[in-house]
Amino acid sequence: MTDLHVVILSAGRGTRMKSALPKVLHRVAGAPMIEHVLATARTLLPQSITVVVGHEGEMLREALSTHPGLTVVVQEPQLGTAHALLTTEDSLRDATGVVVLLSGDVPLLSSDTLKALVNRHETARAAVTVVTDIVNDAAGYGRIVRSGGQIARIVEDRDASPAERAIREINAGIYAFRLDGLFESLRSIVAANAQHEYYLPDIIALCRTRGLTVETVTVSNADETRGINSRIELAAVSRIVRQKKNSELMAAGVTIEDPATTYVDPGVEVGPDTVIHPGVSLEGKTTIGTRCEIHSGVRIVNSRLGDRVTVLNHCLINNSTLADDSRVGPFAHLRTEVTLGERAKVGNFVELKKTALGAGSKSMHLSYLGDATIGASVNVGAGTITCNYDGTNKSQTTIEDGAFIGSDTQLIAPVTVGKGAYVASGTTIREDVPAGALAVSAGKQRNLEGWVDKRSAKKKNQTKG
Repeated sequence: MTDLHVVILSAGRGTRMKSALPKVLHRVAGAPMIEHVLATARTLLPQSITVVVGHEGEMLREALSTHPGLTVVVQEPQLGTAHALLTTEDSLRDATGVVVLLSGDVPLLSSDTLKALVNRHETARAAVTVVTDIVNDAAGYGRIVRSGGQIARIVEDRDASPAERAIREINAGIYAFRLDGLFESLRSIVAANAQHEYYLPDIIALCRTRGLTVETVTVSNADETRGINSRIELAAVSRIVRQKKNSELMAAGVTIEDPATTYVDPGVEVGPDTVIHPGVSLEGKTTIGTRCEIHSGVRIVNSRLGDRVTVLNHCLINNSTLADDSRVGPFAHLRTEVTLGERAKVGNFVELKKTALGAGSKSMHLSYLGDATIGASVNVGAGTITCNYDGTNKSQTTIEDGAFIGSDTQLIAPVTVGKGAYVASGTTIREDVPAGALAVSAGKQRNLEGWVDKRSAKKKNQTKG
């Protein structure tokens, strides 16, 4: 196999997006569109990947910094697509073989099409191979002009004659180039067009003039070559990605009651016989087991759910792990780094943060549990708060197995409630509670007889005065 290199063009301003954010960082189905392109590019197992940036280049460079081995080059000024590819000459100076050129704003291209492109290019020993598409409305696209069935040149929409505008075969902006002689050819391109830019498609006619082989590969699915230039197109492409994911899940045995309102990111995994109700969002690297039920209005991000987990309406779960047969909601918030043991229950208007709730334990109503380790079979009463922050530091609360925490309890961390201990309702815990003890902080109740009548009489006299 010839050495392969990938270049991704991402220098455009994306003016129709009307955004300060680089176009390729706008999200398609939960991930920046360039991440989709990078993932597809890596299926070729290339020797190198180079990204050409321009508008807000530093922002884009920072976003790409998590990708080891990626080369970023800056196109400045931005003088067209041929000039953009020419900026990679230094980074590819010692490279041999084939370079595949992709666009950072074309995220639906499949790995199968890329492999077909490389195969056609190598089999034909071509200097250039270009991906084309047959569309009903070619407005705005470069047209493929053929002679004797062979591609002769590509003409941009603004420079096309009326006859050329009637052509329905378009340039997808995806190429394979033989590296030998590529940069010399790029320097031969002139800016003889309405935009006074150096158009990369002009290399087709240039290669034909020099007697070099130029090939094409036509995609079978027009969606693959859809570029994104506006928020409307961004939403349309995201919808395609989500519909594909939902179809895959349903084919694998997942019930999705309303695919149109169910948003599942491509990296999410869901087990068979799980039921997903309308209005659910499953994001990031979330994994959901078998026979779970996710009710309407739920959002789950980068979390792992075991088997037979139930999440009731309008819960937010982030970066958390829920064991088999646990239950959450409605209106619960598992903020981050939460672990629920088997059969644990979290009820309505309960928030957990960096907390482990043990097997069979439950917190059912109106509580905040933060920076806490809670053992098995613990009951946390309504209105309980772990007071974990003193204005400077966060401290831990530990509640051991079998403890009972009465309603309206405040636990002033750091503090430990021992195994099997009881905390009376309305108690403020400032010191450790020994195992098996009862903790009470409230004073003795006093009843003032006749207080209401005396208060009413006093008010009446004040009014007369």
